[in-house]
Amino acid sequence: MFYRAVAPAHVGAALSGSQRAGRYSRPDQRTLYLSASRAGIDAAMRAHTTATDPEKSVLTLWVQADAVFDLRDPDAAERVRTMAGEPFGDWQQDLAEGRAPSSWRARDWIAAQGAQGLIDPSRKAPGLWHLVLFHWNVPGAPQVRL
Repeated sequence: MFYRAVAPAHVGAALSGSQRAGRYSRPDQRTLYLSASRAGIDAAMRAHTTATDPEKSVLTLWVQADAVFDLRDPDAAERVRTMAGEPFGDWQQDLAEGRAPSSWRARDWIAAQGAQGLIDPSRKAPGLWHLVLFHWNVPGAPQVRL
């Protein structure tokens, strides 16, 4: 089971993916961000919610996925840094300063290795993690359902 927080008005589109730029997604790049626990949702909401954001509904999803790159593995994370740049950099600051975040290059490199997504360790709550899917619910890709 995985969890996703969405605005109540968007519950029907919960499997559509991100609506804006994210750590691992350009503004026009569909990406599905999920948390492995409710505690992970809480940590993510502290990091990415503003006072003007509507209250979120937490949905439970079932995921079947293979070929997921695990950034919790220090050797894997170092390989990404060497080949593509820092996956855990301050992507929001990069955007604010007009730069493409290095985490976008990291995603591109990870996808080029054949991964269909990645496991992203929480920086706000060590030990927690998130699943980031690049493609889903198409043949040969991870399958996600409510």
